[in-house]
Amino acid sequence: MTDKTRQDTVNAAAWAACDTFRGVIDPAQYKDYILTTLFHKYISDVWKDHYEEYKARFGDDEERILRRLERERFVLPPGSSFDEIHAQRNTDNIGERINIALTAIEDANKAKLEGVFRNIDFNSEIALGETRDRNRRLKNLLEDFAKPALDLRPSRVGEDVIGETYIYLISRFASDAGKKAGEFFTPRRISELLVRLARPRPGDRICDPTCGSGSLLIRAAEEVQAAAAREKLPESEARNYALFGQEANGGTQALARMNMFLHGQDGARIEWGDTLNNPKLVEGEALLRFDVVVANPPFSLDKWGAENAARDRFRRFHRGVPPKGRGDYAFILHMIEAAKPRSGRVAVVAPHGVLFRGGAEGRIRQALVEENLIDTVVGLPAQLFPSTGIPVCLVVFDRSREAGGARAGEDGVLLVDASRDFVPGKRMNSLGPEHLDRIVETVKARAPVERYAVVASRAEIAGNGYNLNIPRYVDTFETEDGIDAAAIQREIVTLEAQLAETRKRMDGFLRELGVDV
Repeated sequence: MTDKTRQDTVNAAAWAACDTFRGVIDPAQYKDYILTTLFHKYISDVWKDHYEEYKARFGDDEERILRRLERERFVLPPGSSFDEIHAQRNTDNIGERINIALTAIEDANKAKLEGVFRNIDFNSEIALGETRDRNRRLKNLLEDFAKPALDLRPSRVGEDVIGETYIYLISRFASDAGKKAGEFFTPRRISELLVRLARPRPGDRICDPTCGSGSLLIRAAEEVQAAAAREKLPESEARNYALFGQEANGGTQALARMNMFLHGQDGARIEWGDTLNNPKLVEGEALLRFDVVVANPPFSLDKWGAENAARDRFRRFHRGVPPKGRGDYAFILHMIEAAKPRSGRVAVVAPHGVLFRGGAEGRIRQALVEENLIDTVVGLPAQLFPSTGIPVCLVVFDRSREAGGARAGEDGVLLVDASRDFVPGKRMNSLGPEHLDRIVETVKARAPVERYAVVASRAEIAGNGYNLNIPRYVDTFETEDGIDAAAIQREIVTLEAQLAETRKRMDGFLRELGVDV
């Protein structure tokens, strides 16, 4: 059996390709060229793999082979494959030839790929330099992805290549690329935890209103399939779900479309636009409603559109208008209104400030508590994201708790302090599988766990001024028995002696420099 192409081989090739652009293009831009080239190579290899499969089955009946490819896969027009473009890498107009090839692929596959290449121009003098420099860079880029080791045929590589490589690149670019691209990178473990808490099931309509590259939606689809497997449901049920997303950044929305294609989620509806000011997932004059809404929105977004919120035609802000300089609750309120009344579930990543800040945010939080919508709050460790070191929380809202819902009798809010459970790293910390399992099992049990989780009643929360800051409820102070006071005193004496010696040496250095001490 032929060995599979390893994910780290693809990652290494993508990272090597970055050398072509470093110092010429901002990282937020050149990752788009790299990932688009990776996508072009992937679909070309997919087409080649299936062409060979059908040729073995149908012989020299070229027309039948192409019909089957078009019906079951997609169309790769003559002259548009990666191999054909790579063969022309020394031509003077290679950027133009790449653009023509990508446009031909998009035009031949409108239902699946329309618009995915609209924000990328391989012939741009502004982005890629004058003709000679541009041609050299594009030749290097094509050669990076033409290496024999980088065989992306389905028989050689898993389907999640572009998604995983996207995540890899964003993690390497870290905060610089993430912020400048208007994106926010969600580490895989956090995505997995969020969808496990949201509990998507077969038959659900699932939405991410700030979907980025679509990885959170992919994780939600995987969770539906896992739920079907646990319940031993037929394969048809495992595929019985619908994915929806919206993304404000056009280039990132294109990457999300590619990601869906590569994961066999061709039916996903991914819209381009500003969710808060121009929601596209609508039906007439109403928002589309979903069984599950998940998101990792931009933290504390400034200038999010507060000036228009009072006139919002969807009445998303009837509980109050969030501050114009912090859009956290604007996204949360949108997500709640997009969830199905009396049954929809919402899970969101947010900064801890949403739990305790006052003013307009405090009034909104009070309304959400009084409406019995807040189900679970999980505090996570610091330094889990490449673009911020602050600790974050996950907040779960459940509309089945509102009047008329199946859980309307549920009163308490479960608060979990998972801030001490992480795998330390040099630049970033991470969550391990055992940390996810502990959180999920605690949420499922909804029972107090000493120094880890409590269920606070709405009356108790009201008594705390509707402040949901986790330390107010979860006491993490640990008393220790058998403390050796004498040993501690000896250590203090030793440290004080060392400090005195250090000060004496410092005074000596200062006198040598002529400083009066």
